[in-house]
Amino acid sequence: MLKLLSIQQNKIQTEDHYIINNKLDDLLNKELDELFLNANNCIDDENFLEAIEFYDLILKIDPKNISALIDKGVTLQILGRIKLSLRSFNKALELSPKNIDALINKGSALHLSEQYLDAIACYDEALNIDQKCSMALAYKGLSLGELGNLTDSISCFKKALSIDEHCTLAQISKDTAQELLKSINTAKKL
Repeated sequence: MLKLLSIQQNKIQTEDHYIINNKLDDLLNKELDELFLNANNCIDDENFLEAIEFYDLILKIDPKNISALIDKGVTLQILGRIKLSLRSFNKALELSPKNIDALINKGSALHLSEQYLDAIACYDEALNIDQKCSMALAYKGLSLGELGNLTDSISCFKKALSIDEHCTLAQISKDTAQELLKSINTAKKL
C-alpha cells in the first residue's frame, strides 16, 4: 500500500512538473517570438546592428536556435561582416548539417568573398539534399559565371527556372549571362 501511494505521489509530482514545464515552455516561446518580431522590425527599418542584438538575445536564451543563427549570419552579411556571417552559418551547420538555408547562405557569403569553388561546394551539398532547390541552382549559376563558365551558368539558371518559373534571380542572371556570352562570341568573330 505504501509503495502504491508513493508511485501515485510521484505521478502527481510528474503531472505538476509537466504542467509547470509546459507553462515555462510557453513563456519562453512567447519571449523568443517577441525577440524575433523585434529583430524582423529592425531589419525592415534597416537597423541591422540592433537586429543583431536581438539575435544575440535569442541565442543567449537558446544557443541552438538554427533560425537565429541563420538570420544573424544573413544580417552580418548585409553589413559586410562576411567572416562573422560564415561563423554563424557554420555554427548552424554544426547543429543541423543538412540545413539547406544555412548551406545556401554560407555559399552566398563565400561567393561574396570570391571563394567561388567553395560556394559551389555548398550549393552542390544543398542540391544533394534537395535536387529541386531552385535557389541553390541560381546561386551556383552565379558562381559559375564568376568563374567564366557561362555555358554551365546558363544551364543552372534554366534548370532553376524549370523548377520555379518565378525565380527572379535565375531569370535576370540567365538573361545577363546569355547577353554576355553573345557579346563574347561576337567579339571572337571579329
